[in-house]
Amino acid sequence: MKKSAKIYYFTLTDEMPREDKLSWFSHTKFKDIPFDRIEPDKNHNWINITDNDFDDLLPLANKETKLAKSQKEEQAVFKLFSNGVATNRDEWVYDFSKLNLKEKIKFFIEKYSRCSNDNFDLSIKWSRDLKKELNSGKKVTFTDKKIINSFYRPFIKKYQYGERILNDVLTQNHYDMFGNYLINNNKIIAIDMSKKLFNILSINHLVDLHFNGDSQCLPLYHYDSEGNRHDNITDWGLTQFQTHYQDDTITKENIFHYTYAVLHNPAYRQKYELNLKREFPRLPFYTDFPQWINWGQQLMDLHLNYEQAKKYKLKQIDIETIKLNKPKLKADKEAGKIYLDQITTLQGIPSIAWDYKLGNRSALEWILDQYKEKTPRDPTIAAKFNTYRFADYKLQVIELLQRVCTVSVETMKIIGEMSE
Repeated sequence: MKKSAKIYYFTLTDEMPREDKLSWFSHTKFKDIPFDRIEPDKNHNWINITDNDFDDLLPLANKETKLAKSQKEEQAVFKLFSNGVATNRDEWVYDFSKLNLKEKIKFFIEKYSRCSNDNFDLSIKWSRDLKKELNSGKKVTFTDKKIINSFYRPFIKKYQYGERILNDVLTQNHYDMFGNYLINNNKIIAIDMSKKLFNILSINHLVDLHFNGDSQCLPLYHYDSEGNRHDNITDWGLTQFQTHYQDDTITKENIFHYTYAVLHNPAYRQKYELNLKREFPRLPFYTDFPQWINWGQQLMDLHLNYEQAKKYKLKQIDIETIKLNKPKLKADKEAGKIYLDQITTLQGIPSIAWDYKLGNRSALEWILDQYKEKTPRDPTIAAKFNTYRFADYKLQVIELLQRVCTVSVETMKIIGEMSE
């Protein structure tokens, strides 16, 4: 007769510094480690076991509904969902400068076109998928219409070359979200599925895989091969809401905004924190449905239209210096300052603005991080196409920080109302 195994588990807290962890293990005998016996739950989770009603909530998205051949088989709120684009060559296919992107892509295509199955020009970035494309005889030609706007990181747009072959994971799902040339407007809820700090953000352009973590995208619409637009929220999902609230006037766009609000709710994130680290969110039915729709619409309008947000009145301090003006792009949260370079400092950033976080950074810190001057990792990019200079974008960054400061403050106000 076989004996069932017994599993014992012990962990130190994540907050403990690495040095303290190593010291603890070096001074603790194995027999003195306080192991706990653990057993899996019904979903085969061994640790971080939850005790809540998450499984009873409404499925937001699942593979069964995505693959369903008929509406009768759909049992989730959203039909289509997809990862962001995984390029495997970000430095080649993204750029703040449209002109520099064009030059990079033309160079890349020229080198690619001269290669053969046993001769890979190492001056460009290869991957397993790109080698397969070459071996199968796939050709690439440059065209301006494939240069598109794309979201690279939160509140950071870049130009992207939207070519299937040059972006390893640019799939039919992405064309379904934005049409044949990836330029149709859509509304997307990007959910971080990286198992870290849960966050979401709405966008209206193609999005990178690591936009706000490991991004899973839930679009409001999807497009067919002829460019016709269709609802991405299922009839099944609509029926669940109309039935629960006994209101036939509820629309699919209402549900989209409701979803955006609920996933921002601090109480929801706290209650289902462990669930959100390992599976798709689910939706509860909150009372006062119209209020949650309103909050969701306000948040989405703020986030989608951040470039038109009112500029927050930050005080700009400029000093004269004879030193070489090197960029800093550093934040002093306690003082409410941002040091852009050795000349310019922005003052008066309210503390609440830093509280609007997307993962481990605030929205303002994402901007500072992405506009820093960095040496490209790719040697060819570093040698031939390293044209980025912060000074060329300084005025643009100042304006962006002012607008996103307003967005951050207003977002936190709405989130605060949810907690009242």
